[in-house]
Amino acid sequence: MTILGQLTYREISEQPEALTAAMKQLELQRDWVRQYIGNPAFDEVIFIGSGSSYYQAVVMASAYRKWMGKNAAAYPSSEIFLFREHSVPAGRKVLLVGVSRSGESSELILALESVKRLPNWTISGITCYGNSKLASIADCLISPSGQEQSMVMTKSFSSMTYMMLAAIAAASGKEQIAAELNAALAMDARIVRRADPFIQALIKENDFNKYIYLGMGTYFGLAQEACLKIKEMAYVWTESYGTLEFRHGPKSIVEPGTLVCLLVSEHARSYELKVAEEMKRLGAFILLLTATQGTDTEFADAVFEIGGKHLTDDARSVLYMPAVQYLGYYVALKKGIDPDCPRNLTQVVKL
Repeated sequence: MTILGQLTYREISEQPEALTAAMKQLELQRDWVRQYIGNPAFDEVIFIGSGSSYYQAVVMASAYRKWMGKNAAAYPSSEIFLFREHSVPAGRKVLLVGVSRSGESSELILALESVKRLPNWTISGITCYGNSKLASIADCLISPSGQEQSMVMTKSFSSMTYMMLAAIAAASGKEQIAAELNAALAMDARIVRRADPFIQALIKENDFNKYIYLGMGTYFGLAQEACLKIKEMAYVWTESYGTLEFRHGPKSIVEPGTLVCLLVSEHARSYELKVAEEMKRLGAFILLLTATQGTDTEFADAVFEIGGKHLTDDARSVLYMPAVQYLGYYVALKKGIDPDCPRNLTQVVKL
């Protein structure tokens, strides 16, 4: 008898090993950091991807702007392929970074090939497969242990995101950021072990009919990915928003049976928790993913403590992923759905 979700479960659980392997590989690719992400010749860095890879791009661009103090943006691959002039002003010297687990996504390849011969454009990438089309047309960072059998991205998302954040940290020359990322890596295995039973019990004990994910700053891209994870695995309708933006209209959908999962930053903690308290009053079940619990989080229905309060929000970011990935996984199992083989999906999307 087939065990539902065995591949997905294993791959979520393998994140610590995947992150460690990505960090070791980055040490071997320091020339990539100097030639591309750390090269001062570029006016702007643009990260592109599709689906989960686009949400990775959002996280990467956010951290790049903060740590490097330079322009960066994230776009879906199709925007660069089909609407490049709407996205990038003419005359700027651009580094285009393609993000793709498989390295085979049609839209990504078309976007990179559409600019690779243009003046002022340089292409590069990050993938899990060194023998992919992406790696054949562009110099890439390779996350070797991010390769997955399951359809849904889990450890590949975390390992590629972490690898690029570490590359940006190295390019910035700021030793404190690199040290914080190393500290986050050391915490990851413990968080994966704790997140599993915590989320399993949460889903077993509760029934939700709506799922909302909220985050700001670098966590906005993570909230988008969390939203996609449960949608892909469990076929539930869910939405993601910038935390404070959720108050401006979308909160009208909140009612009993709504799960609001907030990825709490330390930078905007007091403001974000006010939003969560308001949603609690409107009938939502509040799940907080936060560096630390406190008297200010006592109102919540469930709190998963990440740890690492001494780290910056950006350095701590990938530590939020195990909980939201397990959330999608356990909701799928509760519904009798196999998260290894979601309907309508393929590992590689081609036009």
